[in-house]
Amino acid sequence: MAIATAPTSTQPTCTAEDYLQQEVQQETRNEYRNGEIVPMSGGTPAHNEITGNLFVLLKLALKRQPYQVFITDQRLWIPQRNTYTYPDVMVTPKPCQLQAGRNDTVINPIVLAEVLSPSTQNYDRGEKFVTYRTLDSVQDYLLIHQDRPQVEHYVKQKPQQWLLTDYEGLDVTLTLESLSLTLSLRDLYEAVDFPTTVETSTPPTDDNPQEEDSET
Repeated sequence: MAIATAPTSTQPTCTAEDYLQQEVQQETRNEYRNGEIVPMSGGTPAHNEITGNLFVLLKLALKRQPYQVFITDQRLWIPQRNTYTYPDVMVTPKPCQLQAGRNDTVINPIVLAEVLSPSTQNYDRGEKFVTYRTLDSVQDYLLIHQDRPQVEHYVKQKPQQWLLTDYEGLDVTLTLESLSLTLSLRDLYEAVDFPTTVETSTPPTDDNPQEEDSET
């Protein structure tokens, strides 16, 4: 998830109705969290690449099936938490269920995915996941790292119980049983450049000898 600030806001508390009236006129997206309006920002190139890859993989895999796939700009309403948010990627049944009285806000996702950013990963794992879990329709939650090939996959086992499987490496695949499909991490991370760690140790010289371990 790409977001500009921490989960607090200096803006005055406002109602959900006021937020929606403002939001449809905004050029940028904002979350609404029970009275707080939190500005959101664009992500890094890696963030956008991964989000786009996942969207395309799901669209192709679910072609002609009764599902809809949404990316980034689709608003989600979570009534128990009085929250409006924009998941990075979201899958709903087709046709999707809309919030009463609106044609731009869905309420029944099956799969939700967030690409982790340093500033939001604690929120995405913590309070945001708690919020998502209040939606009975949600079956899968994906947390996707952007600096290395790793996906944290939460699967609902029954109400109040979720199973975490941690996938690492480009050669592994994960299964979304709720959609009857498998995703390859190599495809998910296609064209993503990972940061590299550069060794900075100084080679030994006559003026700078390195100590060697010795046995006594």
